[in-house]
Amino acid sequence: MQNLLLRFSRFFVGALFIFSGLIKANDPLGFGYKLQEYFEVFHLNFLNGMATGIAILLCTLEIVLGVLLLLGFWSKKVAWGLLLLIIFFTLLTFISAAFKVVTSCGCFGDAIPLTPWQSFSKDLILLVLIIVIFLKKELISPLFKKENTQRNIAIAVTAVSLGFGLYTYNVLPIIDFLPYKVGAHLPSLMVIPPGEKPDEFEIMYHLQNKKTKEEKDMSDKDYLKTEIWKDNNWEIIGEPTKKLIKKGFEPKIKDLNITDASGTDYTKELIENPYYNLIFVAYDLHNTNEAAIGKLNALALNATQQFNIRTVLLTSNSAQDAQAFIKKNNLFSEVFFADAVPLKSMVRANPGVLLMKNGVVINKWHFHNVPTFDQLSRKYFDK
Repeated sequence: MQNLLLRFSRFFVGALFIFSGLIKANDPLGFGYKLQEYFEVFHLNFLNGMATGIAILLCTLEIVLGVLLLLGFWSKKVAWGLLLLIIFFTLLTFISAAFKVVTSCGCFGDAIPLTPWQSFSKDLILLVLIIVIFLKKELISPLFKKENTQRNIAIAVTAVSLGFGLYTYNVLPIIDFLPYKVGAHLPSLMVIPPGEKPDEFEIMYHLQNKKTKEEKDMSDKDYLKTEIWKDNNWEIIGEPTKKLIKKGFEPKIKDLNITDASGTDYTKELIENPYYNLIFVAYDLHNTNEAAIGKLNALALNATQQFNIRTVLLTSNSAQDAQAFIKKNNLFSEVFFADAVPLKSMVRANPGVLLMKNGVVINKWHFHNVPTFDQLSRKYFDK
C-alpha cells in the first residue's frame, strides 16, 4: 500500500511539475509579468528587469525536477528541492489569497487560470504528496543505474527545457492561450453575447447620524426602501462604492480602449477595419527595440504607399513621450494609446506586429521574425 502511494505521488507530482513548467515556458514573458506583480507586492521592484530571466529559470527548474522525479535520479536531492519549492509556493499562494494581493498566481499561465484560493488548495495537495515522497525517498530506485547516463539525461533535459523557454521568448508562444490569438475575431470577444447577463452590482452608501454619530453601510435599494433619505439626521459620508453581488458573463477582452492623444475613442474604427491593417504594438517605448522599430517603419511606408495599408502604433506611454519617440525615429505610422495590460496580451514582444482584417487577427509576429514587405505582399496584399 505504501509503495502504491509513493508511486502515485511520484507520477502525479512529476507530471504536474513538467506540465506546469512547460505551460509557463511556452509564455515566459507572460510569466515574467506575473512575477513583477509579486515583486511589487513584496517591494522587490529592483528585480523587475530580471523577471523574464527568472521566469525562464524557474520553468526550467520545474521541468527538470519533474523529469528527475519520474526517472528516480538523485532521489534525496530531488526530494529536498521539491519540498523547499512547494513550501515557498504554498506560502506565496496563501499570502496572495489571504491578503488579495495578486488575483491569479499564474501557476499554469493563461492556459488554466486559477483563483488564489484554488492555487493555494492545489499547493496544499502537492505539499502532502511531496511529503510522502520526501519521507519515502530511500525507496526510490533510478530507472538507469549508471551515473554517466543519469548525468547525460539530466544535462539534455536541462538544455531542452532552457532552450524551449528561450525560443518562445524570442519568437512567440507556440500555443497562444490569450484572446488575441491568430484567427480570433476581436469585436465578438469584446461584447456580452445575447442571453448572457453582465455582472450585477449594488451601490453602497456609508451613512452617519449627525446627532448620535452612529455609522452604518446601506445598499441603494435599502436606502430607498427604508426612506432613510427623508431623515435629515442621516447624511452620506464619502463617495458611494460598487459591490459585486452576482458574477455575470465576462468578455474575454474587457479592457481594450484605444484613443488618440486627445482622448477620442478609435477602438471600433481600428479593430473593425474591413481592410488589411498593420498594428505595431510597443507598450513601453522606453524599452522597445529601436532597430526593430526602424524596420517596421520601412515596412509601414512600403505597405501604405503601394497597397494603401493602414499602419498604426499602439503604446501605453504618454503623448509627450510618443511625440518625442516619433521625432527621434521619424515614425511614419499613426500613433494611438491604450493601457499596457491589453497591449502586453496582444503580442508577447516589444515591439510586436498584428496583421488584422475585418476584426480578425490574420497573423502576428515577434519583432525577431517579422516577414519582409515582399513576403507580406505575396502572401496577403497581392491577393
